[in-house]
Amino acid sequence: MDEERMPKQLQDKLAQFQTLQQQLQIMSLQKQQMVMQNGEMENAQKELSAIKTGKVYRIIGPILVETTKEETEKKLKDDFDLNKTRIEVLEKQEKKLAEKLNEMRSELQSMISGAQRTA
Repeated sequence: MDEERMPKQLQDKLAQFQTLQQQLQIMSLQKQQMVMQNGEMENAQKELSAIKTGKVYRIIGPILVETTKEETEKKLKDDFDLNKTRIEVLEKQEKKLAEKLNEMRSELQSMISGAQRTA
């Protein structure tokens, strides 16, 4: 069935389906980045725990700032926990979006088979 003969309702539903697919891909990429960031933070925490002195340097934007080991450990833990929460939220959103996509896929298949029968 070519796009010119496809009913408008089916075209709209297909466009909506494709948009949701793109949103799911973007969400998956965001989650993947956050998981990688958490891995980097875990490595930083391990390295930080090996440091004996109380003075460390942390990158904030384009500058390097002197801070204490304790402040840096707290900041890393807070950032890690925040990222973990964001990952959990993204996972829930991903699940809902995937369910919606499955429902839409079934609807589209029904619409397409119905349109083919009438063509």
